[in-house]
Amino acid sequence: MLTNNLSLLKRASREGFAIPAINTQGGNYDIVWACCKAAQNLRSPIILAHYVSTGAYSGNDFFVEVAKWCANKVDVPVSIHLDHGDGFAICMEALRLGFTSVMIDGSTRPIEENAAMTNEVINVARHFDVPVEAEIGELLRLDNGVPMENKNIVDPEEVRRFLELCQPDTLAIGIGNAHGYYQGKPDIHLEVLEAVREFTDIPLVLHGCTGMEESVIKDAIKLGVAKINFGTEIRYKYVQHYQEGLEHLNHQGHSWKLSQFANEALTKDVENIIRLSGSAHTV
Repeated sequence: MLTNNLSLLKRASREGFAIPAINTQGGNYDIVWACCKAAQNLRSPIILAHYVSTGAYSGNDFFVEVAKWCANKVDVPVSIHLDHGDGFAICMEALRLGFTSVMIDGSTRPIEENAAMTNEVINVARHFDVPVEAEIGELLRLDNGVPMENKNIVDPEEVRRFLELCQPDTLAIGIGNAHGYYQGKPDIHLEVLEAVREFTDIPLVLHGCTGMEESVIKDAIKLGVAKINFGTEIRYKYVQHYQEGLEHLNHQGHSWKLSQFANEALTKDVENIIRLSGSAHTV
């Protein structure tokens, strides 16, 4: 069922579990339906995330329609989320299209500008009853697993200052995490989360979980992370499963057979993420 995720995120933060947010490659049906099936199978909430650049192919409205259709085929909470919205306009489009949460990412800007951008979106989103995620500490981008510049480890005092200037519903904090596959063991600074927890109980968000040690993710959840984001792992595994179907199935050129094969395999992958998050059997 389609739902607003704020109350569940607050509960997750209090009770020590997280809700998985899975980037769906622009509303790919095989991926979206795998997420919803996995959530239904394990009685977990799930967040279907939409990264703006993937909408350039399918259209942001396409993602919403596929996500809504799949969400309404199950009876566990499913929310649809704009990931890394980079400005006011795209967040407003998301609100008009029916996203149930949005992220405004001003993390590349100075704190004051980031907070001002965030407040602009919050002021409108409140009228739609849609929660807003903000970010402080620019998320690293990986080039073949190598971070180009390690500049996203945030000073907790910067987080305090940011939250004095704006009040988002959830907050992603840079702690050495990155988009993409890590090369070797990532340098994740959990002490930043620990320090932030001393002055705020806002539900926290951990981006870039692909390739992160499970123990690190679990420790982050204990420190108030209520949403864990997976994108790279899911898209690579989807392609891998599709290739396996091409090689081993007697598909006779039927693309639906390949999609079904990839969907069923990916459902198990998403179930593993749900188990990692601790959200199984919470609804």
